[in-house]
Amino acid sequence: MILDLFFPNRCIDCNRIIDGDLLVCSLCFEQIHFTHADYFSDTIVKEKCRLMFPVERTYALMKFEENSLSRKLIHELKYKSRENAGKTLAEWTTERLDFKDEQPDLLVSVPLHPKKLRERGYNQLHLFTETLSEFYTIPFDHELVQRNHYSKAQALKDKKHRLETVNPFSLSKPISGKHVLLIDDVFTTGNTVSSIAWEILNAGDNKVSVLVMAVDA
Repeated sequence: MILDLFFPNRCIDCNRIIDGDLLVCSLCFEQIHFTHADYFSDTIVKEKCRLMFPVERTYALMKFEENSLSRKLIHELKYKSRENAGKTLAEWTTERLDFKDEQPDLLVSVPLHPKKLRERGYNQLHLFTETLSEFYTIPFDHELVQRNHYSKAQALKDKKHRLETVNPFSLSKPISGKHVLLIDDVFTTGNTVSSIAWEILNAGDNKVSVLVMAVDA
């Protein structure tokens, strides 16, 4: 309570004082560019995924535009120690995402390399995934996929180096007969989710769908 008086929570965009569990004020919230696409739409995410692997369904919460509030939100989550932002983004997702009769069997988020995890202190996707898991009553597995190579963040790489990354992931255990919802923060080239998707697809009679916080289209 004392800390709230001296260090009040502020909107990450306009700096207004807001409730402690919020990220943005009500006025700035209206400026977020949500995609308004549903889980069954033919979106840019689905089109790009289909060029790389057989995807079932896709969903993107926001548009990851230059100088956009969605970019600020994800930057806060990943680089400003605002781990709880993942819960807020998940709550916004549950307000908009309806699986209908095609609910996946398992939620799997893109892993960090253990060294990166130690550096950051948390995986920015874990609380997001766990919040979705609780809301939809779908189990999650943070251990299924392993990142084999330590590298700098995808956002800091140029496109050529992103495309050069080969087989950076592997599975820690067998999996078969599952519809896996693969979760990432930002969809850019799609190489990360494609690499993981093929590991899951090649492991057995599995299906893969993709959910991202934002799409860079």
